[in-house]
Amino acid sequence: MTILAVSVTEAGRALAARLPYEHVHGKAAELVPARWPGVDAFVLFLATGAAVRIVAPLLADKATDPAVVCVDEAGRFAVALCGGHAGGANALARTVAAALGATPVVTTATDATGVPALDQLPGFVAAGDVGGVTAAMLDGRRPLVDAGVPWPLPFAAGAGPERIVVTDREVAPADGTVALHPPSLVAGVGASSGAPADAAGPLLAAALTGAGLARASVAEVATIDRRAGDDAIVALGLPVRAFTAEQLAEVDVPTPSEVVRAAVGTASVAEAAALLAAGPGAKLVVTKQAGAHATVAVARRRGPRGQVSVVGLGPGHVAHRTPAAEAAVRRAEVVIGYGPYVDACADLLTPSQEVVRSPIGDETVRAKQAVSEAGAGRRVAVVCSGDAGVYAMASLTLEVAGDAGVEVDVVPGVTAALAASALLGAPLGHDHVVISLSDLLTPWAAIETRLRAAAGADLVVALYNPRSRGRTWQFDAARTILLEHRSPATPVGVVTDATRPGQSVRLTTLGDVDPETIGMTTCVVVGSSATRVIGGRMVTPRGYGG
Repeated sequence: MTILAVSVTEAGRALAARLPYEHVHGKAAELVPARWPGVDAFVLFLATGAAVRIVAPLLADKATDPAVVCVDEAGRFAVALCGGHAGGANALARTVAAALGATPVVTTATDATGVPALDQLPGFVAAGDVGGVTAAMLDGRRPLVDAGVPWPLPFAAGAGPERIVVTDREVAPADGTVALHPPSLVAGVGASSGAPADAAGPLLAAALTGAGLARASVAEVATIDRRAGDDAIVALGLPVRAFTAEQLAEVDVPTPSEVVRAAVGTASVAEAAALLAAGPGAKLVVTKQAGAHATVAVARRRGPRGQVSVVGLGPGHVAHRTPAAEAAVRRAEVVIGYGPYVDACADLLTPSQEVVRSPIGDETVRAKQAVSEAGAGRRVAVVCSGDAGVYAMASLTLEVAGDAGVEVDVVPGVTAALAASALLGAPLGHDHVVISLSDLLTPWAAIETRLRAAAGADLVVALYNPRSRGRTWQFDAARTILLEHRSPATPVGVVTDATRPGQSVRLTTLGDVDPETIGMTTCVVVGSSATRVIGGRMVTPRGYGG
């Protein structure tokens, strides 16, 4: 999202500066209308009344209007003013509140009552009488569910009279009826070399209309690898999955072409790619349709394709959380994690998601549950602090998934060593190593061997899990090993709770570092022989000279 923070007072300017968004300061009545067409969301440091008077004349359609969030002068509340669901204002209000230590104010009825919002269900696109059916649910009536395709919903069906139709077909609008379109269709596309950008779009639209299928249910486009970046494919605006000619040639299709085989090495691109991407048990619902420069086909998945996203949430503050991480959590149907890590992304969660908090030490249980849920066709986010692949859940989840056929996506985040390094200066500016001092899963003999190797190689060393109430001697042992190779004057940075409340940053030396200042949430960065303190910051030069 393109998000613009607008302030008009010095207090508002100071608050806006704490957010990771573009910030302008001045006359909001002039700035907001001028930027309205090119911005996805506004954070206005204004009273709601003033904000209403500014944005009211600009509002046209909730499906396209920017989201608007208001923050009061004292930074106590972040109010989702308009564009709650469609524009993302509710989620933005929670994110802004988390960044400022404020209280999010969300008045959307479904958010306030915990009733799933039909237009925000992960994996579905809603059409029809969303307001009417939602009002019925808020009044306690459960709609009748007509499942045209086997896609699970996060709530139980009822007796109606309101109706929810789960389908990938077009549904005529009717009072009391909502169509939920799941991502059940895959468009296979073949294109000639140099095909224009509009070669496939109209052809696909005509194929869907002719079959009575909903464009909203087309989840991705599949093609041969040599065409994956072509304009005709990219212009469709869908995620692209590419296959080699050899993979496509293995697929039985109803309309193979020897001309295509001679040209690209497979008798089918559109049909074969659609079937491969749709997965086991898929069926063609639109056979190959040919145009002047492209061919299209559409396949239907047998059921939902599960996926596990192992998500690194960063060191703590929302400003250091990546947009990719936020998107992965928001689109998940199930969110699993150690309790404090789930709490760290609470502003991203919705009532329609299943949230599983578990205690520390249950890592294997979390991984198995995530893979099991994905195997049942659900989209799962396993949340971790820092980076998912650094002393976190990515490796374990991949091990558990094995060859089970479950797709595992690893979403990177800012890990503790990087957050600590930024606070200290640039101690990781040259070669470095990260070593955990926890011997709960790794024998101390192995840790000691690695410490000696790093010390002997004169690498900067970032120490994770350096000390706890139950493990007090390991850090002292590590320091003794490092002192065998380094001067007691070697700079050492001690960072506790990086970017979190209570953050502590200390610069000391290897000879003077106090173990009592170190705990489990501390990252200790020990410099190399080249590391210096420059202007009060810890720096390991790249060696450029000058």
